[in-house]
Amino acid sequence: MTIDHPAAGKLKERFGNIPLKIASFRGQTQIEVPGEHLTEVVRFLRDDAALRYDMLCDITCVDYLNYPGWDKARFGMVYILNSVAGEQPRLILRVFLGEAQLAIDSLVPLYAGAEWMEREVFDMFGVRFNGHPDLRRILTWDEFKSHPLRKDYPVTGLGERENYPVLNRDSA
Repeated sequence: MTIDHPAAGKLKERFGNIPLKIASFRGQTQIEVPGEHLTEVVRFLRDDAALRYDMLCDITCVDYLNYPGWDKARFGMVYILNSVAGEQPRLILRVFLGEAQLAIDSLVPLYAGAEWMEREVFDMFGVRFNGHPDLRRILTWDEFKSHPLRKDYPVTGLGERENYPVLNRDSA
């Protein structure tokens, strides 16, 4: 099956030595990029005159713990790029990270808007972003030791909510 996406051919041409896996599902093109090459691939997508992926829409993470038939690394980073100026179709980049190597380069030097999205992924999943200018928790408190969106985090929590006062309509 041939992937009909403007970025697919340009990436294969420019990064022929990097094992990129390109797939399409329901009109969305996804490219699996090795983590060590993420920055140079994203820089190329942003700076190429024909592509101009000038908008980083989202950064998130997926925990594949105990996913049936899964043989890749546990965590999957997801980067969604749009080309506003170049009018190219949306592009999804994926990078897989194992538990032992839960770090990747920050995209803040390329997209300033990545700062808060990377902080959220750090807080919720524990992924570290090398070179991030202010990597600290954004949704939980500094002393919080866990990462609530990991699949091994208990649904009821780890006892961190039991000491909070209960507020009702009369006391608020």
